[in-house]
Amino acid sequence: MEDPAVGPLDLAARVDEALRVQAVAFGLTEEEILVRRHIVLRHLATPGARAYGAVTAAGRLVGFGYGLPCDRAQWWASVVEPCLRKNGVDDWLDDSFTVTELHVLPDYQGRGIGRALITTLTDQVRQPRSLLSAIDTESPARVLYRKLGYRDLARQVRFPSAPRPYAVMGAVLPLRRRERPAAGPR
Repeated sequence: MEDPAVGPLDLAARVDEALRVQAVAFGLTEEEILVRRHIVLRHLATPGARAYGAVTAAGRLVGFGYGLPCDRAQWWASVVEPCLRKNGVDDWLDDSFTVTELHVLPDYQGRGIGRALITTLTDQVRQPRSLLSAIDTESPARVLYRKLGYRDLARQVRFPSAPRPYAVMGAVLPLRRRERPAAGPR
């Protein structure tokens, strides 16, 4: 299995393909896909929105991520704000870049694609920090986010219609890169 290339993605043109990736990686129903399609397209109209994809040499999208500058008037921020305020960290909603979605097909997970997508997505944004939400369980995604420098800002956050609670995580940008092993004696 070849390594896909990570680069800018015209998410509006490939939204259906991206949502199929999300459906497999995250377990969405057809109804949820239709709802999210409209949300993604609305998000992409936000100034500063960015999207990156992992594409095989044959042109197959196997992972994607997108985000946008955080705005307290956005639905997501309005849901997480009370939880962040309760923990004394609601200032994270100001001057942050929100990683809205990040998904990689299961057959391609564990190969550094998610790391490449999120670091590329957040590199070059003007905001000094990043926010995201992830299901509040010890998953490979949460392990990756911690390695990149994200820390829990709020846990057990409930989104309407989401069956499981989420954690809101924040990191100072740029995200941490892998530590390189020290060179041995020559």
